[in-house]
This record gives sequence, structure tokens and C-alpha cells, in this order.
Amino acid sequence: QVQLTESGGGSVQPGGSLRLSCAAGGSIFSVNDMGWYRQAPGKQRELVATITSGGSTKYADSVKGRFSISRDNAKNTVYLQMNSLKLVDTAVYYCTADIRVRIGIDIQSRDYWGQGTQVTVSS
Repeated sequence: QVQLTESGGGSVQPGGSLRLSCAAGGSIFSVNDMGWYRQAPGKQRELVATITSGGSTKYADSVKGRFSISRDNAKNTVYLQMNSLKLVDTAVYYCTADIRVRIGIDIQSRDYWGQGTQVTVSS
């Protein structure tokens, strides 16, 4: 099956930067929309950013102007560049992707999730 492997999380001071990566591997026919969610303790999971296969992007109001989502279609990888990080950005970040996979003679679209990576912003 397809797996999404995340990397790039860590601890950073307010105002700092981190770049998250998420690479999809497996029997992939094509990758459609990709995105990033985050979830902090005691808070619902929220959508941070999305990017279509054509490169169109959307952002949550809370991160607009600070975060940038991008993708490398040749590597089946999505990135999240996070600048000017704030304390409220602290959360576990999950990548997700809508991926077409070949099942026998069929091609099906399925949602996949990364394992999550911790981002901690503290002084």
C-alpha cells in the first residue's frame, strides 16, 4: 500500500522557521490534492494548507502570509515552509494526499495520511 513519510519537525523559537516534508511511496498511479493538517492537545484537527496537482494553493487564515505549501510532482512530495512561527503554531502536523492507486484492473482514489510530526514553538 501507499505510505506517506513525514520529516522536518522539531523545536524552534518564536519567529523561527521550519520546513516539513512528506513523501509518498508505493504503487502510485498519480497524486491529486495534497495538504497539511495540524492538531494541538485539546483542540480539533484543522486544515492548514492545500495544494492541487496543478499547483493551486489555499491557506488557513491563521497561517496566511507565513506558511507556504509546495510540491514536487516528480518526487511525489509535498512541503510546508513555516516562517515567523508563533507559540500557537505548536501542534502535531499531518500530511494527507488523495492518491490514485491501481487495484487489479481498476484505478481508485484513496486518502492517505502521514504519521505526524511534532512542531514545538517555545521561548
